[in-house]
Amino acid sequence: MTNNTGSQKQSTACQTCPAHNAGNLLRLGVNMENWDYVVALAGNPNTGKSTVFNALTGLKQHTGNWPGKTVGRAEGGFSFGEHSYKLIDLPGTYSLLSTSFDEEIARDFILFGQPDVTLIVVDATRLERNLNLVLQVLEITDRAVVCLNLMDEAERHGLKIDDRRLARDLGVPVVPTAARNRRGLDDLLQAISDVATGRTVCRPYRIKNQSPEIQNSVNQLVTMLEETFPDLPNARWVAMRLLDGDQRIVQAIRLGELGTLSQHDPEAEGQDLNLELEMA
Repeated sequence: MTNNTGSQKQSTACQTCPAHNAGNLLRLGVNMENWDYVVALAGNPNTGKSTVFNALTGLKQHTGNWPGKTVGRAEGGFSFGEHSYKLIDLPGTYSLLSTSFDEEIARDFILFGQPDVTLIVVDATRLERNLNLVLQVLEITDRAVVCLNLMDEAERHGLKIDDRRLARDLGVPVVPTAARNRRGLDDLLQAISDVATGRTVCRPYRIKNQSPEIQNSVNQLVTMLEETFPDLPNARWVAMRLLDGDQRIVQAIRLGELGTLSQHDPEAEGQDLNLELEMA
């Protein structure tokens, strides 16, 4: 994790520009009018994610459904410094492997909505289990903050966590909190603001020990995906999911959904990639 405060004055306009894709967010049911940045709230069930959401948004929240789904969605807002932030509460999920509607919604929002920050809430008493989702999110986005929640419970059980070492290892800010007591929330807001505005540039940990054969296959698929879907935010992640046999991603390509969400109509061009997938 690198703080670019020193070079901020050289490229303030670029650093402070929102990173989100407003068009895709609108397709996903999120209107960013009157909001500067969007923050996606992710996490396993029972990590205190809803408590974090309520603590950050207060009364500035409302509920609805995700477009085309019966899955409920809560969204709210908060202000910090000179900026306003819209917070989208993603369904609680243990992974982003798209084996359920909840996982698909969370995956699509992070991949295609390109939120300015993905805030990942983890249970400090069950950190090892929760890190599975953290690492999956960091494969998709390099704009994330880890909320190390339930620190009061961890301390009650005699657990000590080196949050600074964890931040170095993950390459993103890690903020200890006890949201139900509002402990650590000011630091959390500052970390969100720093990542959203570019004051903090993340260097997320990503798995690199792939065999040459797998890496070669990933590179070939990345080339094909980028040719077919020029606006795809993270072709490498999609390629890895294809190699892993993710049928939902394969279906999204064949039905043209991937092109729709990546702001490119691949109906004709996508046929070539479909043929390649069928031959693989």
